[in-house]
Amino acid sequence: MKYFLLLLTFAGSAFAQPAMICHVPYALCAASPTTPTGKTITINGTVFQEGVSVCPVLSGVSVGSPNLQAGSCKHPGKDMVWSMFTFKTTYPQAPTWAVVQAVDREFVTTAGTGGMANQWGYPCKVRPQKVNGATLADCLGPLNESPWNGSVVPVGTSVMTAAPVGSAYAVGGPAPK
Repeated sequence: MKYFLLLLTFAGSAFAQPAMICHVPYALCAASPTTPTGKTITINGTVFQEGVSVCPVLSGVSVGSPNLQAGSCKHPGKDMVWSMFTFKTTYPQAPTWAVVQAVDREFVTTAGTGGMANQWGYPCKVRPQKVNGATLADCLGPLNESPWNGSVVPVGTSVMTAAPVGSAYAVGGPAPK
């Protein structure tokens, strides 16, 4: 398993997040909205609302979270995959699950469903039936938790996502300042 330090620089700012390269099927939630489950999830001692995203399952090179995935790309259980990141720009997207070009955008979080969801490094249950040829998975993760440092993402934060405009709790991450 290869570990590296993923360092991205935007507008003169930088963040560093430990990551690992994986070569297993994974869920990509970058363009997915999220629905609150009514439950909570605790991440590093902080309680967040839990959300579920429906995400396509892809194959190829992906970037995983060694902290959340216990240092392993191995699937978390039977009929399960990890939600990971990739540099692919075309993949199945809701609502039709046709393969289309991802369109990155920035939005500012608001109260209610205008928040964001973090689905990077969390387990996903693969659905038994394909939709329009796409294998899908239900991924559980925290609402308004930063994938960069695990902190609470406050209202008024700029976030990057590929989810369509109007998506509730769009999966994404705070845009570097």
